[in-house]
Amino acid sequence: MKCLVSKIIPFSCVDGPGSRLALFLQGCNLRCKNCHNPWTIGRCNDCGECVPQCPHQALGFSAGKVVWQADVCEQCDTCLRVCPQQATPMAQTMSVDEVLGHIRKASPFIEGITVSGGEATTQLPFICALFAAIKADPQLCTLTCLVDSNGLLSETGWQKLLPVCDGAMLDLKAWDSACHQRLTGRDNAQIKHSIRILAEHGKLAELRLLVIPGQVDYLQQIAPLAAFISRLGDIPVRLNAFHAHGVYGEAKTWPGATPDDVQQLANALWAHGVHNLIFPALYL
Repeated sequence: MKCLVSKIIPFSCVDGPGSRLALFLQGCNLRCKNCHNPWTIGRCNDCGECVPQCPHQALGFSAGKVVWQADVCEQCDTCLRVCPQQATPMAQTMSVDEVLGHIRKASPFIEGITVSGGEATTQLPFICALFAAIKADPQLCTLTCLVDSNGLLSETGWQKLLPVCDGAMLDLKAWDSACHQRLTGRDNAQIKHSIRILAEHGKLAELRLLVIPGQVDYLQQIAPLAAFISRLGDIPVRLNAFHAHGVYGEAKTWPGATPDDVQQLANALWAHGVHNLIFPALYL
């Protein structure tokens, strides 16, 4: 069982509770205009556009495939900016055992692992195998296994994942389906269904709302949004503040969310009975 890995961060404090190893998988089934990891959306098709543009000659061709030389790479990210596929030539194919090796090295210092992306559940069989292996390992079984997901997974998919997963963190990027489609390229019917499924099973670790001034419809749709959240139970709702750092395209021109923008949404949610709110730790 193998997966395509974009990046591994051994110690992260922003990808779930406590210190966690964050595993970022390559590939996503949304096309969010505000994506802060846009190079994780696509998959390298070995077109070679990035090879001659690498200023450190860390990329080359071998048997028709783009090859990345990690020992030469200076992490300047030129390849990420020029890739027409919104991919990275630095993604690596890794087995469950190889990922477990990284987790074992970090295990004395972390509370769990979070699989993110891209969209983690596009490589569902690997996640299920990885989490099952962690639960069965005497050294690792105390680690919590979380998924950071966009929610575009079928109910059948969640039925496979939930027995080995301790929880999932989901984003609701807009309430109205048309607004969601404009921001992400897809409607949000399946995402809302996923949120309900996770809440019913006690596995919705966190619901996230991203405040993007002038783009999202949370305030305009506050009554149905708050009613939906209230029916989930006492779920933590994280309010994130948009910033343009790292995004591509038109979203680079969007203004970042200020503390006042976030507070306005918080006040509206409080007024409609939603109280378990988590505020941004940082505004850029």
